[in-house]
Amino acid sequence: MNSRTKPPAGMGAGEWQARVDLAACYRLVDMHGWSDLLGTHISARVPGEPDHFLLNPYGNLWDEMCASDLIKVDMDGNVKSETNGYVNPAGFTIHSAILMARPEVNCAMHTHTPAGVGVATQKGGLLPITQHALHVLAHLGYAEYGGFETDPAERDRIAAAIEDHNVLVLKNHGLITAGRSVGEAFVWMYRAERACKMQLAIQQAGAEIEPIDTALVEKSLALNKELNSDKGHRPIGKNEWPALLRKLDRVNPGYDQ
Repeated sequence: MNSRTKPPAGMGAGEWQARVDLAACYRLVDMHGWSDLLGTHISARVPGEPDHFLLNPYGNLWDEMCASDLIKVDMDGNVKSETNGYVNPAGFTIHSAILMARPEVNCAMHTHTPAGVGVATQKGGLLPITQHALHVLAHLGYAEYGGFETDPAERDRIAAAIEDHNVLVLKNHGLITAGRSVGEAFVWMYRAERACKMQLAIQQAGAEIEPIDTALVEKSLALNKELNSDKGHRPIGKNEWPALLRKLDRVNPGYDQ
């Protein structure tokens, strides 16, 4: 996507585009019902500034987020943009941990949805009982519950858990996704959320679950790593993100202000 609006004086085009995409992501998350009032957060690394990233100002509802609202911070938590707001300390801890540990990651998302928390609280986590789960399981890891992540010392624990995963289940807490672009992180969250929602629906039905053969599960997980990569036919977010922005332009424009 190329932003239709110009960056403010003194701001590079790369940072402005990152702001536009991130603001759009906040609004899309709210549109899909994944926001949590003022809680949770999404980050985007500033292009050309690997040690700086953007976060939401605490106090803005997600359906009203604009590119100019977002706050730029460095990996020590210092604010590097003009703002009257402040960032959520837990958001800084989680996102700085991921972006420091994964130089190729440019966006991370964190949610507290009923489906995501519902699965994160189950001892078995996400189960290989649906095709949607198999899409996600090949890229999924887990982090033990560590309490409220307001202490920067928690970064080491989160960084160790994320490894090379695109989806991370924070046990008893929620979901995290990571991507090379905002669109990639969003679509990973969409897939993870759908898989969790389907699992809960199956469990709530109370019917006996039809298992998938273990050998077929392993084959599917290996295949998904190929199909979801740049070598496959469905690199995550590449085709979905422009389509999502077109929809957002129809139902909630103005994010690029």
